[in-house]
Amino acid sequence: MATTTSAVEIGKAAPAFTLTDQDGNKVKLSEFKGQTVVLYFYPKADTPGCTTEACDFTDRITDFTDMNAIIIGVSPDKPEALRKFADKYDLKVKLLSDSDHKVMVKYDAYGEKSMYGKTVVGVKRSTVLIDDKGKVAHHWPNVRAKGHAEKVRATLADLQS
Repeated sequence: MATTTSAVEIGKAAPAFTLTDQDGNKVKLSEFKGQTVVLYFYPKADTPGCTTEACDFTDRITDFTDMNAIIIGVSPDKPEALRKFADKYDLKVKLLSDSDHKVMVKYDAYGEKSMYGKTVVGVKRSTVLIDDKGKVAHHWPNVRAKGHAEKVRATLADLQS
């Protein structure tokens, strides 16, 4: 059944999920009710853009924590690769594995995209801000890694003021 609307709609409930983190633990979105979730999707651990984004979020982790927000990165990498990535860069964000892309599809973060003028299928670097009630508060469908963490922080600050 084809659908024309994304599951990511402002004001609607964020799609539920359970994924494995970098330590092999199961993590459910519902565990974070009462907290804002910055859910960002990235193509591959330990690549230049993905490293920039993860390190930028880590550098601002206190700003997000002070706003009662948790940062969660999702990629198709296996948990072991995520652990190595987190250790190598001393990342303070939670990393989740979505190797079958099921959650990414729910969040419109996997599918056709344009890359160097060609249409390819893959992970779309994107971010969804989920409020403390589990509803989508903001969606960035097409993200540039450098400077994105600051844009998310500023948007969250505006939404909370």
